[in-house]
Amino acid sequence: MSRKPIVGGNWKCNPAKLADAKALVEAWKEKGFDKEKVDVVIAPTALHLGHVKTPLEGLGMAVCAQNVGKNDMGAFTGEWTAAHLQDMEVGYTLIGHSERRSKYGETDEDTALKVEKCQEAGLKVIFCIGELLEERESGKTDEVNKRQLAAIIPKVKNWDLIVIAYEPVWAIGTGKVATPDQAEETQAAIRAYLKEAVSAEVADKVRIQYGGSVTPENCKELITKPNIDGFLVGGASLKPSFMEIVTAVQG
Repeated sequence: MSRKPIVGGNWKCNPAKLADAKALVEAWKEKGFDKEKVDVVIAPTALHLGHVKTPLEGLGMAVCAQNVGKNDMGAFTGEWTAAHLQDMEVGYTLIGHSERRSKYGETDEDTALKVEKCQEAGLKVIFCIGELLEERESGKTDEVNKRQLAAIIPKVKNWDLIVIAYEPVWAIGTGKVATPDQAEETQAAIRAYLKEAVSAEVADKVRIQYGGSVTPENCKELITKPNIDGFLVGGASLKPSFMEIVTAVQG
């Protein structure tokens, strides 16, 4: 099955100023992309999202929240819900990023509740999974990925709304990157698990991104691998050269 590639840009807690965010979007205008060949999704900070949504959509990109609450409306200070994103016409959200898991104590059960809320609201989710360095070195990569995916499988009724982002934690923001063969082997194992745990049809159609110090230089070989359907990009998505990754993926 032919899967349309998808490239995500996760700005995390950057940039410092709204003016810088707007300037970056302006810089991207100089080099367009073919939205028929690749989906591009950008996740700004929550405060910047509303200000850059329209210009990003003007470039053919979608906007994405970096997080969403596991709660409904109510007395949940600092949270926002899937229904809020739906109302604001924000079609995507990240769930389960390693920084949410490790720095804010987000559990597998939390991610499952969040996915459930997004499914109810019809929101697309980029669901992040991946292992720590010590887990990689002890041969537990597949075990960790299966555990994190197993938590959400019962909650997913529509797999068309799910993108999986495999991000080895040891490669996020470190300058280290999994080799193309390491990434392909792991993502093939993820797809094999989905075939076993869900169905062959779902395994064939779900897009699996690679994330972890992706750059315009290393993306070209990574994207040639059959089970790498795009990238979730961190630091490199804060640069004008991010568009080089997009155009490399679109072919």
